[in-house]
Amino acid sequence: MLRTEHLRDLLASDLGSRDRLLVLLAVDVTVAKSVLVLKTAGRNAGWRGIEKINVSVVLGRANKLAVRTAAGWELTSNGREHVAVIVGAAKGTVVAAVAPALRSHLASVANPDARTFAEEAVKCYEGHLYRAAVVLSWVGAVAVLHDHVVASYLTPFNTEATRRENPKHPWKPAKNTDDLGRMGEHEFLEILTAISVPGIGKNVKEELQKCLKLRNACGHPNTLKLGEHTVAAHIEILILNVFSRF
Repeated sequence: MLRTEHLRDLLASDLGSRDRLLVLLAVDVTVAKSVLVLKTAGRNAGWRGIEKINVSVVLGRANKLAVRTAAGWELTSNGREHVAVIVGAAKGTVVAAVAPALRSHLASVANPDARTFAEEAVKCYEGHLYRAAVVLSWVGAVAVLHDHVVASYLTPFNTEATRRENPKHPWKPAKNTDDLGRMGEHEFLEILTAISVPGIGKNVKEELQKCLKLRNACGHPNTLKLGEHTVAAHIEILILNVFSRF
């Protein structure tokens, strides 16, 4: 979640002890850390005052931002959002606004595979791996839509897909999400609009197809350059129109 090279600057800022400890937990965020590991990391990054505080007491009072497991201290989901805000504000980026918003919707994504893709997309965005963030957020969004169609719209979807079928490549009615994956995503979105799936009207479809176009550009070697604003807009569209709706 947090790159090591940013740690020294953050610990040298005017953050309080609690937030400095949370920042330390955000480095290699998936790895639980003991008090000894936290103190060593803090000292190595220039925070001498860490020796004077009771780490467990401070984190224990962190209002559900951190939790002590058998392996050590870890950030909770709320803690990750909190640190994302700190990091984004310190670096003057829009990461703080977008990453926490996407994280807040992860728990509502019922499909575990889609939730995994979305989680990885946020991590990539926070780590400034912009191409990967675009691709993974799109894959997660499509997984959500596939799951929604299978749950509620499979019959009308197959009917419309059969009506549009290419004689050389007849559509075999889908029974599950893997079957839906046989269809190109541009055509998939066209069918969702054609069968009037609530939430996928013409304007939403067009915005999602723009996201698909960016995903395709990011998924192949080329000279395209991306910045945080472009990727933020891409993820925001998916948050508002897919992850938080279905």
